[in-house]
Amino acid sequence: MRLLALSALVMVAFAANSLLNRAAVGGGLIEALPFALIRVTAGALVLAALARAWPGRANLLPALWLTLYLVGFSLAYRALDSGIGALILFAGVQVTMLAGAVMGGEQPPARRFWGAGLALAGLAGLLLPGADAVPALPPALLMGAAALGWGLYSLAGRRAADPLQATAANFLLATPMVALACLPAGLGDIAPMGWVLAIVSGAVTSGLGYALWYAVLPQLGAARAAAAQLTVPVIALAAGAMLMGERLSSGAVLACAVVLAGVALATLPRRR
Repeated sequence: MRLLALSALVMVAFAANSLLNRAAVGGGLIEALPFALIRVTAGALVLAALARAWPGRANLLPALWLTLYLVGFSLAYRALDSGIGALILFAGVQVTMLAGAVMGGEQPPARRFWGAGLALAGLAGLLLPGADAVPALPPALLMGAAALGWGLYSLAGRRAADPLQATAANFLLATPMVALACLPAGLGDIAPMGWVLAIVSGAVTSGLGYALWYAVLPQLGAARAAAAQLTVPVIALAAGAMLMGERLSSGAVLACAVVLAGVALATLPRRR
């Protein structure tokens, strides 16, 4: 029961990142890139404290992928609803990791390719005019870039000897990269609640959420971890509808179902 409760808490934290980002950036409380900068800075400080040591040598490439995720994620939520954004992100990450595994010499079973194809078909359905889910192509492409960044970051993280130390180091290294992206426009006007939402997203739902995920992941195992992550877009869709008044058309609901079915086929193990 304790493991189930902790796992559920982590999934809520992951979904909350989408809700917080959408509420802050989509609500005009803060610009997208300053939100990303405050988020990564708060997350870096919390993760460094949790690691109980200043992280040592870090690899530049994973930090670069993390920066791509953070920047694309925030920019996409200027227009996307929280649930749709989480769905595009989650499906894109699975497809990216599958492609990375193949390029790395692995031979995934055929059902993973079928699942990835089904998820991509569902994502294409979200872009159809009748679905009324994605206002324009650029926000979807930005979230696709975020998915690519997080997928590559996750692939790189599989080789980390100490995941918590590595994550803290990557967040610290990504902070100046995100700051560079903010330089052309500056921080701009930030409402007090914009600061609060960005700090909570970085320190709590990202920093503490990722640390808790590393703690429960070994106990869950790969199969249950994959199943648990399937709930993240569902939580984001439901919370976005209840808390933020986001609505989905019947076409969008069908496309979402296709995406989730494809991701489930690609990630969940086949029963013997």
